[in-house]
Amino acid sequence: MQAPQDNKPRWERRKDARPQELLAAALDQFVERGYAATRLEDVAKRAGVSKGTLYLYFTNKEELFKAVVRGTIVEVIGEAEQDAAGFEGHSAALMRELLMRWWNQCCSSQLAGITKLMFAEGNNFPELAHFYNEEVVARGTGLIRSVLVRGIDRGEFRAVDPDVMTPVLVAPVMMLMMWTQSFMPACEMPPIDPHAYMDLFITTNLAGLAAPAQ
Repeated sequence: MQAPQDNKPRWERRKDARPQELLAAALDQFVERGYAATRLEDVAKRAGVSKGTLYLYFTNKEELFKAVVRGTIVEVIGEAEQDAAGFEGHSAALMRELLMRWWNQCCSSQLAGITKLMFAEGNNFPELAHFYNEEVVARGTGLIRSVLVRGIDRGEFRAVDPDVMTPVLVAPVMMLMMWTQSFMPACEMPPIDPHAYMDLFITTNLAGLAAPAQ
């Protein structure tokens, strides 16, 4: 049985796909050039459209950047939130799953370039910094905190302060991302096996979080 064919004219199919093409081109440009140096005409050229066409979908560079973040990192967080809400197993298994997913999908992929961009340029663009904090940082750290609270309430984790423990879990992952994405490619530094690092980091912290045997 043949798959149904798309009978739309070629130009119309391209029009339907154009927002995603623009977002993909913008992601490439922001990661390669940074926020300040990215020009909308370069994004349009990369997507194979005119600058005027880009303005039909996005009013300015700030809105384009927000759309890129919402279509990538925010979607990853949303999926993780849904999966965590329906998870029925031990909180340690959930924490491991979420931290590894964060590393694989956001910190060792092209999306790490967006986080690097915010580290480097967030202070120069406070509106973007507030946006990123509200939609990415607060939700991501809030998810980690919720798993800590879940584990404490279920007697699976010891009674630590979740507001203190959350950055303890987040900071080493961010450091690994900066190390592998920035310093190792630019300098002659001893290589790090990210998966071995993440496994040891998670295992050590979960051992420390484990509730004492009754």
